[in-house]
Amino acid sequence: MAAQQLLPVGPGLWAATALLLAAGAAVAGWGLLGHGWAVLRAGARAAVQLAVVALVIAWVVGSMWTSALFVLVMFAVAVRTAGRRMTAGPGWWWAAVPIGAGVLPVLALLAGSRLLPWQGLSVIPVAGILIGGALTATSLSGRRALDELRQRRGEVEAALALGLEERDARLEICRTAAATSLVPALDQTRTVGLVTLPGAFVGMLLGGASPVEAGAVQLFVLVALLLVEAVAVLLVLELVGRGAVAG
Repeated sequence: MAAQQLLPVGPGLWAATALLLAAGAAVAGWGLLGHGWAVLRAGARAAVQLAVVALVIAWVVGSMWTSALFVLVMFAVAVRTAGRRMTAGPGWWWAAVPIGAGVLPVLALLAGSRLLPWQGLSVIPVAGILIGGALTATSLSGRRALDELRQRRGEVEAALALGLEERDARLEICRTAAATSLVPALDQTRTVGLVTLPGAFVGMLLGGASPVEAGAVQLFVLVALLLVEAVAVLLVLELVGRGAVAG
């Protein structure tokens, strides 16, 4: 019943989804954004992945070992996705550092304090939210930092000529651009409840939780995401500054 209160699943929903996907691809194509086919591929891929994941999760949540393995797969996919978004070079696997450094301590805190029930149905969605946030922050900050260094290479060389170490010179140029990657998370946190009602909040309400309980959980998720993404951006900057990740 809870699912029916949100969006009834049926032919109408499938038709609307297909129509919206086609419209998004058309706008991206006609607008010369360069991502028309990418929109179609992303939508088709999401449909296949969600169908497979729905079946897999129904099986893995019965055991913590299989649930942990599923989270590890999520982490590996996030590392490859963020790393390839940052650079096409061999250093893409460094994305594991900012993603892992932000997510693992939060999960360890939740598990150690027993705030997070030690069962797959709780661990998988929470880990997914945190890994997703770290992925976004890592890919955005890495791409923006490397683009900034490429466009302002002359300023980096000027800073080196003034006696700055290469790490410091690179960070001086790209830090501000990379830091803008935190803006989406900041805006989401600032406007929660006023502009958007995030998934954790709505899901708990539909599941029967009180508004206060749903709000408390959503607040924790938003604050945890801010920490995870800030750590990710900071470590991406360090990797870029040291030349471990290059454009």
